[in-house]
Amino acid sequence: MPKLMLAASGGGHVRQLLDLEPVWRDTDHVFVTEDTALGRSLAAKHPVRFVDHFALGQARLGRPAAMLAAAARNFRQSARIVAEEKPDVVISTGAGAVYWTALLAKRRGAKVVLIDSFARFAAPSKFARGLKPFADDVVVQSAALKERWPDAHCFDPLRILDRPPPPKQPILFATVGATLGFPRLMEAVLRLKESGQLPERVVLQIGDTPPPPHVPDGVELHESLSFDAVQALLQDAAFVVCHGGTGSLITALRAGCRTVAMPRRFALAEHYDDHQEEITAAFRARGLIEVALEADELGPCIERLRARPPVVATTDPSALIDFLRTRLTAWGRAG
Repeated sequence: MPKLMLAASGGGHVRQLLDLEPVWRDTDHVFVTEDTALGRSLAAKHPVRFVDHFALGQARLGRPAAMLAAAARNFRQSARIVAEEKPDVVISTGAGAVYWTALLAKRRGAKVVLIDSFARFAAPSKFARGLKPFADDVVVQSAALKERWPDAHCFDPLRILDRPPPPKQPILFATVGATLGFPRLMEAVLRLKESGQLPERVVLQIGDTPPPPHVPDGVELHESLSFDAVQALLQDAAFVVCHGGTGSLITALRAGCRTVAMPRRFALAEHYDDHQEEITAAFRARGLIEVALEADELGPCIERLRARPPVVATTDPSALIDFLRTRLTAWGRAG
């Protein structure tokens, strides 16, 4: 089998690669990702190389110099990693942090499989648009994207499960995600707890968000949590409040948590674009979550969830796994 390089930035992008474990677990493989809590948890069990975070959206948020500096560092790191690891095939779910990795590996002769993020329901990501001309195979995960790119392979993995959730404890787990701070979410949760509207114990992961000057009783604050710690929390937590990334949403729904998403918004300089609003609208339309676009909507969203049974949902990548196995076998024979 060819040597695999599994390239993804932090959060939901790398979680999608973990869902594809049957493809890579018995092969010579290496992950390329960002130095996040999830990335460090992964490095404890698998070969991992880290690259610096960068994204075109940094320029849109008024930080072009920081973006260019990070992109230059990332380029040097990616060139060294590709030269040392010598991959035969790169499988990438995006985004910007692994663009140079995929492109330089392609230049060296590797096959490249581009899997546009499950977060992209209606329009392809900038990462996918930039890498598509160089990819040997392109995979999208919604029918709308298949219409945009008819030559792509389409695998929609979302599945709603007809099973009860595990027994839950009176815990609300709030998380801002792996890479960016999110003061608005943190402050909204703390206000609800201070006002007495959240009787549950609150576990709050704040990432790079500056910590609050006062933490109400019943709130446990963490800058970061390991992947295993998050999984254990999700098994017990009755409620999850999270940003609008697919990784956070799917892991919460898979554990049967009543889930409220607060999407990051470009107009508030919380993200590089408004794709989280697109993601959360699609999940809400399926009846999976509540969405709080504004901070004062968070309390009513939680109350509506209290009045209805939780939903259990997951992603089923089995068709995509079969497709990738077929491709790797063919490339292995040809090589």
